[in-house]
Amino acid sequence: MMNAEEKNQTISAGFILLGFSSSPDHQGVLFPLFLCMYLLCLLGNLLIILLIFSSTNLLHAPMYFFLCHLSLADLGFSSAAIPKLLYNLATQTKAISYIGCLTQMYFFVSFAATDNFLLASMAYDRYVAICHPLHYSRVMSFKCCLLLAAGCWLLAHSHALLYILLVSNFTFCASREIPHFFCDVHPLLKITCSDISIVDKLLVSEGTAIVLGPLLLILFSYVFIVLKVVKLPSKAKKYKAFSTCSAHFTTMALFYGTVIGTYLRPSSSYSGLRLRVASIFYTVVTPMLNPFIYSLRNSEIHAAIKRLIKRK
Repeated sequence: MMNAEEKNQTISAGFILLGFSSSPDHQGVLFPLFLCMYLLCLLGNLLIILLIFSSTNLLHAPMYFFLCHLSLADLGFSSAAIPKLLYNLATQTKAISYIGCLTQMYFFVSFAATDNFLLASMAYDRYVAICHPLHYSRVMSFKCCLLLAAGCWLLAHSHALLYILLVSNFTFCASREIPHFFCDVHPLLKITCSDISIVDKLLVSEGTAIVLGPLLLILFSYVFIVLKVVKLPSKAKKYKAFSTCSAHFTTMALFYGTVIGTYLRPSSSYSGLRLRVASIFYTVVTPMLNPFIYSLRNSEIHAAIKRLIKRK
């Protein structure tokens, strides 16, 4: 625990986000690149949300109901880190206040966890739809979907609050330079002079459970889905069943592929450059690609776009 004087010094001093490069030439390339990616992320996810809310049929279909929440979480996920990165690149300033750092970390962790839980809910929806089609409307009722979505958001924000309460008691008595482009848990642990053994164990244990719990649910769901689909007599039915899962499986692979390799190890083993590069993939690349993954071969999304254009 830090005393009042140490805490006041930490709050007044803030931190320095090192970002990717201090070279003006590199920043001139990185700014338009990240700006374009972030704008594509905003436009794609806002379009998905608008299409689903403008169509009652889509909004009350569990798959699109969860997709709407996933797009909302992706918007928050990217917006927690990328706007500050763009501001720092444009102004060539790297400072962030203590309160701003904790706020950024809270929203980043909460939206990331929400993505995680929503992907598990979507896998469960696909499992019920394919393996128990006769009971689908009863099991995946609108009330059930609301409860699942609310649980995803509440669990995620509780998870983020736990880390904020722990980090807020750290003392930063050495360098205040964070080797990252936003305030994340592991970079902060590397510059604190407090005892981080408890937090490190929590990151490995509780963090592993938060990530691997939903992932195991997704994998078990797909095992049962594959076993069910291979027994279907018609190739057309098999193709249709697999096609309804392809978008979700692609999104899941992109998200967990980077998150597991980045976070599920002790903070002492982290490389600043590796963490920054991996973070770009799950903070902006994956949220940017998700709307395209779900809409490119989706006839219902295409129909919703046509209806929206005709309406306007």
